[in-house]
Amino acid sequence: MARQRGRRLPLADRPLTEPHLARLPADNPHRAAVLAAHAAALDAGEAGYLDPGTGLFVLTAAFLAHRGTCCGQGCRHCPYLG
Repeated sequence: MARQRGRRLPLADRPLTEPHLARLPADNPHRAAVLAAHAAALDAGEAGYLDPGTGLFVLTAAFLAHRGTCCGQGCRHCPYLG
């Protein structure tokens, strides 16, 4: 999705707990651990979590939704990707 500055975007029609399959495919070997880490971060109100497979910091869907716009960087939990 292209960068949309200053304009709030509507959220995708799926729960914030469920990433788009293009960003976290069902056959990803770390999918269950990623979803558990994301859920724990959401429950704790944290901005993100450490990816179980890579150790990289990943932003939560709630953090990204609160920001109000898509950055266009391919975030795993982008709440705007339909």
